[in-house]
Amino acid sequence: MSEQLEAATHGVTLTEVAAQKVKSLLEQEGRDDLRLRVAVQPGGCSGLMYQLYFDERFLDGDAVAEFDGVEVIVDRMSVPYLDGATIDFADSIERQGFTIDNPAAKGTCACGESFH
Repeated sequence: MSEQLEAATHGVTLTEVAAQKVKSLLEQEGRDDLRLRVAVQPGGCSGLMYQLYFDERFLDGDAVAEFDGVEVIVDRMSVPYLDGATIDFADSIERQGFTIDNPAAKGTCACGESFH
């Protein structure tokens, strides 16, 4: 536990709606040991892609923040690319799924899957 207390924080925000969706997904999985990991990886039309997935690990240099009981982890390499980003969940006719509003993204590709 002391490792977690010493972890850095990050500038990513998880909305209340997104936190509730994460909790619902974790309940469906029957797991309470997972956290939402947000990462930026090379790839896509514009050079960088977001990754959102559940992770049970803490890696060296991870930054952690908690929102409504949901821990969100960002690796140290992704922190600068995600500073100020907001993760939300949309459930409408036009769109369903997690969305990321990232003020650090200078542009996105036409499909909306990558950014630079």
